[in-house]
Amino acid sequence: MVMVDDVLVSAEERMQKALASLSDGFAAVRTGRANAMVLDKIRVDYYGVPTPINQMAAIKTPDAHLLVIEPWEKSMIRSIEHAIMQSDLGVTPSNDGTCIRLPFPSLTEERRKELVKLCRTYSEEARVAVRNARRDANATIEKMEKDEGLREDDAKRATAEVQKLTDKYIGEVEAALKKKEAEVMEI
Repeated sequence: MVMVDDVLVSAEERMQKALASLSDGFAAVRTGRANAMVLDKIRVDYYGVPTPINQMAAIKTPDAHLLVIEPWEKSMIRSIEHAIMQSDLGVTPSNDGTCIRLPFPSLTEERRKELVKLCRTYSEEARVAVRNARRDANATIEKMEKDEGLREDDAKRATAEVQKLTDKYIGEVEAALKKKEAEVMEI
């Protein structure tokens, strides 16, 4: 029975990773509010090394629609500004020589709908990952039943546990999507 427990633990870990990946995807989606996490994927050439902005500057949110980036090395301000302009962030930075201001305008209704579609795509990818974890766990249990003499009732019980895990994580994906959609559609 220890082997079945290992299968369940492995499946749950994969499902947790799918949920974490969904959270990362949602964090990168702009909601009309200034959020420092939108800069996480942007890399700046820092002495030949691609470096995240948050490792080379202080990022502040003075209000809901503005991010202020203050580089620790003032010589890097142009590089940071260039990296932001090259990204698909959709925000034009303004540089005053000491810091970079990123104004986040309110999103149009059309753009909000596009972002909701993107969120739905991310959540579908997470659901598929959860289902793949379920499929692989069930296949392993079936193989254990066939090859290693796992009793049929133990196999059915383990399969039911895998399904419970699947239902739980699919529910969490749905809840996260609902929350993110509400956040994006909020004016």
